[in-house]
This record gives sequence, structure tokens and C-alpha cells, in this order.
Amino acid sequence: MWQAFRRIFDNYTLLLLTMVLLATFVPAQGQGEFIMTWLTRFAVGLLFFLHGARLSRQAILAGIMHWRLHGLVFSFTFLAFPLLGWLLQPVLRPLLGNELAMGMLYLCALPGTVQSAIAFTALARGNLAAAVCSASASSLIGILVTPLLVLILLNLDATGAGFSFLDTLISISLQLLVPFLAGHLLRPWIADWIGKQRSWLGKVDQTSILLVVYTAFSASVVAGLWKDVPLDKLLWLTLACCVLLALVLFLTTWLARRFSFNKEDEITIVFCASKKSMATGVPMAQVLFSGALLGPMLLPLMIFHQIQLMACAQLAAHYAKRTAETLSEK
Repeated sequence: MWQAFRRIFDNYTLLLLTMVLLATFVPAQGQGEFIMTWLTRFAVGLLFFLHGARLSRQAILAGIMHWRLHGLVFSFTFLAFPLLGWLLQPVLRPLLGNELAMGMLYLCALPGTVQSAIAFTALARGNLAAAVCSASASSLIGILVTPLLVLILLNLDATGAGFSFLDTLISISLQLLVPFLAGHLLRPWIADWIGKQRSWLGKVDQTSILLVVYTAFSASVVAGLWKDVPLDKLLWLTLACCVLLALVLFLTTWLARRFSFNKEDEITIVFCASKKSMATGVPMAQVLFSGALLGPMLLPLMIFHQIQLMACAQLAAHYAKRTAETLSEK
């Protein structure tokens, strides 16, 4: 039983749950909230600085010419996902309430992941160069496109949330894009050092997200998050995330085959187009939403993130097994 539990909940997932519990029972308030907010901003800036330093221009050039693949991935990430979230709203709002339904829309507007999309593509023996290019470009495009999608889908001006697209774009650029570009520009001088320190620098990604989750949920708990999210809504939310992921996995697989992509490209399309990034989504939510809204905005993302990891791990293993059997037959 313990082994089955560990297959579902890895160490990082348990740490995320620990942050939520810690924020529930010991939320950051007053001076503690101020310190955690600035510590979180520093960690997020460092995270994107390292992403920029790690991104190889050779990897971009290797995959950038595969425009049909990238076009399908970006269409799902920034068009099909938001459209599915919008179409499901008449069902989601009565079941989840307005704030969690808005959180589902925010989830749908986010860019794809970088690390897990590439890792699953590699495990499944897909087109790795195209995956690196597509996932990295999705993360960068999302910094500009996601705020605009949020503005359209959530209509924040009308709800009185004080959303200004220009101000938000500037804020997100300063917090995410500027550190990313700085890291990439310094890559010729620091890439070797970062490669040697990979063992501990890799922890920056997870640590920054843990800090943001604790800070965000602390603000929401103080504002009464768990009074507004009972158990039945959490169960419905989990089911909604499962349905959304299942729809996207089915559609991406079907379209990849319909447009006659080879198996390696199909794998890349499925894993790059079905992911939503917590590394981008969590810090971006801090900029886009007020303290009281942060929890409901992040809860769908946290649940979807865990479901996509579990489902795609099994799917990648299935792809890898099929590829190995095909190679052995030749």
C-alpha cells in the first residue's frame, strides 16, 4: 500500500501539500508576510535567470524550423485550451462556484511546461529537439499572451479587479522576462559553471514554487479560502481537471495522426500541448490577482499539475514500450 501511495505522491507533491497545510495552520501575516513576499520575488527572479542561462541557442535552431508541429502545439496551448475552459463554464460554475471556475480559466490560459514536457518526450523517445524549442517558446510567449487571455476570459476590468494589461505586462516582464533575458545574455560566461552546479541549482525551481505556494495560500487562508471551498467542491474540481486533461490528450493524439505526423512528432505534440506550467503560472498569479483570489486561482493549477504528471508518466512509459518493441522487430 505504501509503494502504491509513493507512486502517486512523489516527494515534491508531498512538499507542495505540506506548504498548503503550513499556510492553513501557520499563515504568513504582518511582517512575516512582507518578508515572504520579497523572498518569493527574489526566488522567482533567480528561477527565470537560470532558465535563461540554461536555454541553448543550438537547441532552438535545431527545432525552430518544424513549423507545423509548433503551430499545432501553440494552437492547443493558447487557443484550444482556453476555448475548452470557456465552453465548460456553464457546467463548472454551478459545481465549483465562480472563483474556482475562474481558476480553471486561468489554468487554461497558461503556457506549457518546459522541464516535464521535455522529460516525458525524452522518456517516450519523441522528437527531443522540437520539444525543447516548442516548450521553451511556449514559456516565453506565455509571458505576453497569458495576461491578454486572462483579460479576455475573465473580463477582470468589469469585475473590478483593477486589471491593467499594460501595467501587468510591465510587471510580469520585470519579474520574469528581464531575469530570463539577463541569464541568456550571460550564458556564454556562466553556462559551464551552471552545468557543474546542476545538482543543487535544479532545486531552485522547486524551492521557488514552494515559496510562492506558501505565500499565496497564506494570503488566501487569511482571507477565508477554506471557508469557501468545501470538500465536495474539491472533488468536483479534481474531476473537472481529469476531464479537461483527457479531452486534450485525446484531441492532440487524434490530430497528430490526422495530419500524418510521424510517431516521434506525435509524442512531442502530445506532451508539449497537454501541459500547463506551474513554474510560470504561480508567480504570474501573484501579479494578476489580489490576495483573496490567489488561492482559488492556484488550486485548479496545483491539482491539474499533479494529474498531468501521473497521467503523462504512464503515457510516456507506454510510448517507450511500443517504440522499443517496434525497434526490436526491425
